[in-house]
Amino acid sequence: MNITIRNAKEEELLEIRKLRMVAYEDHIGSIPDEHWNALKKAVSSEADQQPGVDLIVAEVNGNILGSVALFPAKTDAYEGYVDVLDYPEIRVLAVIPQARGKGIASSLIEECILRAKAKGYSEIGLHTGDFMKDAIALYERNGFERLPEHDFEPANDGIIVKAFRRSI
Repeated sequence: MNITIRNAKEEELLEIRKLRMVAYEDHIGSIPDEHWNALKKAVSSEADQQPGVDLIVAEVNGNILGSVALFPAKTDAYEGYVDVLDYPEIRVLAVIPQARGKGIASSLIEECILRAKAKGYSEIGLHTGDFMKDAIALYERNGFERLPEHDFEPANDGIIVKAFRRSI
């Protein structure tokens, strides 16, 4: 499969947000409604339109199958939940269910790493819900390590959003 990684175009924003929702809907049954509502708000947020955020897509045969947002260092990527961090953060990584297992997510992660390195950073981070077992396994395979001091609990329901960081 030939995966093209590129910057998103402004006219693709709506499609990207819809694909994100489809990708994250897998979790509806495994978390309480309140947490799903917090996740849905984060996934559909326009935070990816802040200055300096790279919105990146993975395209195969002209179809967008995945996307990710790379937030610059020292920005509020999590709407006040996390201290401002000294390295870029990968956010809202999403691959539609029918395209998973084909290297799309890893390609998007690799692009984020390349961009962070090109900007002179030696680390990159991300956060993911503790119920997202496949995502955690993917990040660990890609060299990310836990950073519990930056965890947070967005819905006060015991579900922890876990912090990870990788040296690059």
